[in-house]
Amino acid sequence: MRILMLSKALVVGAYQQKAAELAALPGVALTLAVPPSWRERGVGVLELERRFTHGYRLAVLPIRFNGHHHLHYYPTFAQLVADVRPQILHIDEESFNLATFLALRAGVRYGARCCFYNYANIERRYPPPFATFERYAFRHAAHALAANQEAAAILQRHGYRGPLSVLPQFGVDPQIFAPSDVRRTNGESSTTPSPFVVGYVGRLVAQKGVLDLVEALALLPQIQLRLIGDGVQRSAISARARQLGVSARLELGAGGWTNDVPSALRQLDALVLPSHTTRSWKEQFGRVLVEAMSCGVPVIGSSSGEIPHVIGDAGLVYPEGDVPALAAALRRLADDPALRADLSRRGRARVLERYTQAGLARQYYEIYRSMLD
Repeated sequence: MRILMLSKALVVGAYQQKAAELAALPGVALTLAVPPSWRERGVGVLELERRFTHGYRLAVLPIRFNGHHHLHYYPTFAQLVADVRPQILHIDEESFNLATFLALRAGVRYGARCCFYNYANIERRYPPPFATFERYAFRHAAHALAANQEAAAILQRHGYRGPLSVLPQFGVDPQIFAPSDVRRTNGESSTTPSPFVVGYVGRLVAQKGVLDLVEALALLPQIQLRLIGDGVQRSAISARARQLGVSARLELGAGGWTNDVPSALRQLDALVLPSHTTRSWKEQFGRVLVEAMSCGVPVIGSSSGEIPHVIGDAGLVYPEGDVPALAAALRRLADDPALRADLSRRGRARVLERYTQAGLARQYYEIYRSMLD
């Protein structure tokens, strides 16, 4: 099976593991096309890493309008399609993007069966030419992929009638995101009690709802809060903690947390993702939840977007923005060691069943086979 995948996301070395796992499956000849870098708003320039590049061809293509999600494209991609003559063309872009339209057109020209990948979970009607791009994608795609349930529903409301699968773009490596060999005591030992440490890992921005955690901290005198990340709300979080008198129980970590996320997660007793839905954003997946569950860390998430579907029965979900409900969930975890142990086991099992890179590679492989059938 000759597969050509176009993905700016795969400039990130850790994500390339899915490509390597896919390439190792029976009969797969994979070519992965990526730009030399990608400019991500709010993050900076992501230079191409080469971490999991064995077993397949990596083609680095020039990119135009780098950093513009809807307008970027690859001027030499059609030539790569002509060279590879793929049976499957996987375009890791939304149905309404210029890059998707041009890649699909090249794939159709050379007889490939094509699919695209949508994250968008906010209802919008796209003006020309983006509506035209979307209609073209719907007519010519053999399969559609969606990151979340709402993105899938939007595709269908916009008129897509073909085969459709909901699954994550990338998984985690359970060998790296693994539980700690040494469990924290969390006050269970009468001789050396430990404080209950609640954590958040990610951007410190309004839509992530981090201030709710600070508010909840004021209702929970036995808990410490560790925020690992950076963003525009950093000073507002510090100021609110001072107003509430909880600064001594708040640890505001540096922005360099991405260097060792597994280690940071394993030092927590619980992880919270308290996202808020806005007019233009809602949680599309919540990757840190999967990373924490893989590490055996119990998780709590708000009801924003895809969070309840990601957690399933392996964590606690509360109504977004409801600080007393968040505090009650945290208190419940802190007071119930058996519940923590149960959610730790459930979370790890859920990741092994649904969210590993190898497992996702097999799911994509089966979708590609169905596209050829």
